[in-house]
Amino acid sequence: MFETWGRLVHRRRKLILWLSLAAVVFFGAWGTGVFGALTTAGGFDTPGSDSHQAAQRIEDGFGRSEPDVVVLYSGNADDPAVKEAVTSSLAALPEDVVVSSATYWSTGSPQFVSRDRTATYAVLNLAGETPQDRTDAFAELEPLLRGVEGLEARLGGNIVTEDAINSQVSSDIAFAETISLPVLLVLLLIVFGGLVAASLPLVIGGVAILGSFTALHVLSYFTEISTFSISITTFLGMGLAIDYGLFMVWRFREELERADGDVETAVVRMMGTAGRTVMVSGVTVAVSLAGLLLFDQIFLRSMGMGGVATVLVAMLAAVVVLPALLAVLGPKVRSRRARKTGRDGGGDRWRRVAQAVMRRPVVVSLAIVALLLVLGSPFLRINWGGVDTRVLPEGTESRVVAEALAADFPRGNVDPIEISVEGAPAEQYLASLLRIEGVTGGAIVGRSGDLTRIRLTYDGDPYSSATRELVREVRAVPAPGETHVGGATAVLEDQLDSLADNLLPLVLFVGIATFVLLFLAFGSVVLPIKAILMNVLSLAATFGAIVWIFQDGHFAGLLDFTVTGDIAPAMPILMLAMLFGISMDYEVFLLSRVREQYDLTGDNTTAVATGLQRTGSIITSAALLFVVVVGAFATSGITFMKLTGVGMFIAVVVDATIIRVLLVPATMRLLGAANWWAPGPLRRLYARYGIREEDEPAATREPAAV
Repeated sequence: MFETWGRLVHRRRKLILWLSLAAVVFFGAWGTGVFGALTTAGGFDTPGSDSHQAAQRIEDGFGRSEPDVVVLYSGNADDPAVKEAVTSSLAALPEDVVVSSATYWSTGSPQFVSRDRTATYAVLNLAGETPQDRTDAFAELEPLLRGVEGLEARLGGNIVTEDAINSQVSSDIAFAETISLPVLLVLLLIVFGGLVAASLPLVIGGVAILGSFTALHVLSYFTEISTFSISITTFLGMGLAIDYGLFMVWRFREELERADGDVETAVVRMMGTAGRTVMVSGVTVAVSLAGLLLFDQIFLRSMGMGGVATVLVAMLAAVVVLPALLAVLGPKVRSRRARKTGRDGGGDRWRRVAQAVMRRPVVVSLAIVALLLVLGSPFLRINWGGVDTRVLPEGTESRVVAEALAADFPRGNVDPIEISVEGAPAEQYLASLLRIEGVTGGAIVGRSGDLTRIRLTYDGDPYSSATRELVREVRAVPAPGETHVGGATAVLEDQLDSLADNLLPLVLFVGIATFVLLFLAFGSVVLPIKAILMNVLSLAATFGAIVWIFQDGHFAGLLDFTVTGDIAPAMPILMLAMLFGISMDYEVFLLSRVREQYDLTGDNTTAVATGLQRTGSIITSAALLFVVVVGAFATSGITFMKLTGVGMFIAVVVDATIIRVLLVPATMRLLGAANWWAPGPLRRLYARYGIREEDEPAATREPAAV
């Protein structure tokens, strides 16, 4: 099938390129509209959970509990001039835009005045059914809110924070591309020794990025998509496209040398070998990311949908656009250097490394496993936390406002436990709640029909284990009527429960799908299990490093982030799905060549050494290019995007060096012929339906039976 596709691409290369150009123009014109279409900056709560139902009932009965806009004024609240300036400016706001507003003077509540009485604030809810509607309303109001005579007005709240995040995401992408693209081009020039060949992976990366924007834009019409998905899909699309482009171009140049310059033969052989591998790799990564669709959180689901779309676009660009480009360019992609780049590529060095490792496989295996487990040990003490304005850079206006409210105003205003009680008197229930140790205060703050709203206060961090235990105790109190408990702590508790419930299905789905794909690629039941275990070790080391850096605060100054002492629980889940799939890239690249050589020779040790010889330079180059991409995104101003970038950087480095160069050869030497074992029925299944590469027409050996 792949060989047939290669011939078709060669014959229709110009038509394919014209159609591809038209698609790219459309992607650039319409797909980039995604930046205005994604307005969900959160998406971390759990739909249908107790906290989500509490928030819905409170919003239905009393309006949105979290203000759209908070305006923080500097000025003595007891000064009549301050009162006049604030109240008159709010009264002048258009009534069709501002649904409600509240201040110290309209409510008499002391929570609106700082402890030293030198600052006060107003809260506003804006008209609009969707966040985008309210964002548009805020754009109209912003100059009016800042123009308060004699007072400094700083803006915060949900809509302002979402607007800041959207701006930060756009800025991060532009900055990352600005610093990464020149570096990538230089490195590709070094790898390929020629400008034409070096530019091709970047072309595929550009197509993948624009295609991912288009995919996200389409998805935004059918479901909510997190704004953060733009950053993830951008570096994922660029990184994978460069990986695939590098692998395909490298193999084309090798096949071009073997075919004595016959371009069609080189394209056909490239598609029958590297094309197959790229498809296996792409489907494996897509399946891994598809596991995120099992979760309820909009953040994870949108990452899953966007990630799958991005991987498929990158894969299709590599097997459709790139072969057509190579068919047109032909010998122009050859290196200017005299050596035959595809034949060796420094392979003797990698062969010697593999042989050295396989002489002492037990020592190497035990040492590497021990090292990875030690690196992963910090993950055992991870603390879970929520996402707040501290994910934004220091000095961001909405973050400054949130920090001022938390530090300078009465504690009762910050992250209370919110309870909705429906259909019954709540006074006795409130009295029971106030007797719980750790509750510092509480009151009925509103009634609407048969719905009662209760707010509880406490001392301590809303994301601490003690406060989460307090929420569990509140939920355990017998309640009259239908009762739901919400607030920031309850949201985190429900999120952890939901993630825990779906973690096993994710692991089973990704594990089984990966096993099936790798079996079809390599004809062994042992290699897929080994590959999965390798990935688990790599992930463990990465997660341990993430806790050590982001929870404990090492390199916080260098990486420029605020240490909160915890990790948002959605991030390890996202990284698990992303990194498991990406790690398989290098596993597939290496094992595809090992499988080729084993089919030819039947000698496991020789096949492993030759496989590393043929792919060592490719994997190292691909990993270097990938870490440049993710390293650039590690400069993100949003902390958990930075965490993802740093985590991927660490995982790729560990995977391309310690795992693929040392641990894989050592374990394959220990397993020997057992690497290729499969039961008789599965051997016959592989012989008929396997998607292995064919390095030579005579490569027909079946998987070994042990």
